[in-house]
Amino acid sequence: MAKKVVLGFSGGLDTTFCAKYLTEEKGYEVHSIIVNTGGFSEQELEQVEAHAKKLGVKSHKTVNAVKNYYDSIIKYLVFGNILKNNTYPLSVSAERLSQALHIADYAKRLNADAVAHGSTGAGNDQVRFDMVLNIIAPGTEIMTPIRDLKLSRESEIEYLKSKGVEMNFEKAVYSINKGLWGTSVGGKETLNSKGLLPEEAWPTQVTKTGSEEISLEFEKGELVKVNEKAFDHPTEAIQYLQTIAGPYGIGRDIHVGDTIIGIKGRVGFEAAAPMLILKGHHALEKHVLSKWQLQWKDQVSQFYGTWLHEGQILDPVMRDMEAYLESSQRNVTGKVFIQLHPYRYQIIGIESEFDLMNSAFGSYGEMNAGFTGDDVKGFTRIFGNQTAIYHLVKESVNQRNASEF
Repeated sequence: MAKKVVLGFSGGLDTTFCAKYLTEEKGYEVHSIIVNTGGFSEQELEQVEAHAKKLGVKSHKTVNAVKNYYDSIIKYLVFGNILKNNTYPLSVSAERLSQALHIADYAKRLNADAVAHGSTGAGNDQVRFDMVLNIIAPGTEIMTPIRDLKLSRESEIEYLKSKGVEMNFEKAVYSINKGLWGTSVGGKETLNSKGLLPEEAWPTQVTKTGSEEISLEFEKGELVKVNEKAFDHPTEAIQYLQTIAGPYGIGRDIHVGDTIIGIKGRVGFEAAAPMLILKGHHALEKHVLSKWQLQWKDQVSQFYGTWLHEGQILDPVMRDMEAYLESSQRNVTGKVFIQLHPYRYQIIGIESEFDLMNSAFGSYGEMNAGFTGDDVKGFTRIFGNQTAIYHLVKESVNQRNASEF
């Protein structure tokens, strides 16, 4: 009986090679699976399935993971206002973990002998996939033909053509990975430390001019309305906001980061909806959370984002931090108003019943209604008391030492 292997399949060159190689050269019973995290249309998913079946796979499964992806990962990225290196909304790294989790679960349910993916030996994804698979499906063989055979793109194409495989072998000038939480764009300009992507490289072209004001409404930290339009699930709000803001060219940038395997990488991305949500959410938090809630959230969020990016989604400390992040959102309810312009945006302000910038307690720099000037004088003496004692003791010791000489 042929060994059973589950193959994470996108329909691209690398996973196409894996399907054909594992079927014909290794004699495996290949079960392909594609996990949609917001990057494929229904038509594209049907095309991927047809392509997989032409390659000879035993079965093909399509998983719609968009809502689960949000509920298990993106929600916490929003709660934490997480931008890797203060720039990147973890567009690809987060979705790879969602995909890996579903692939590992499917392999267990099929009782597969092995799991395969199309990672090369040069990037982060190989670590993310391998780590999740080792933890969720221990003992299951992990097969990575592209990495193990050290294949070039040209050799993959030559092999597939020899097998009569028909597909578009032309390498796109720009490598694009689209998902719910943003789209990455790689090209010759991102291979070096200097260079900007040209206008034509961006998947979403700028077609809007002028400006418009939008409102985002959050309920306990989650986006529930855009311009007063309500949605059944936050993923729908994200996708709707993207259609509004994307044509302004908002959310374009280039991220420079440290890979898990120790090299630095540079990649372009566009993420109009994620950037507006993260910055709008943060603006609301600055009004409704206390000083120390904000400070501790920043510390937890930075670690959470880094550990997620490095594939450690299954570390139990992540559940602890998620519990804290969720708890911090109990008063993060209200509206955020944002002005959109071509290539930029501006936060106008917020409205919330939990707003701590409440005029009933005074106006910053003008007057207060909660305490008197004498109260502040007494508080200031007490607040600085220990520091004052420190300096008095220090001065006393210095004077004593000086008098001894």
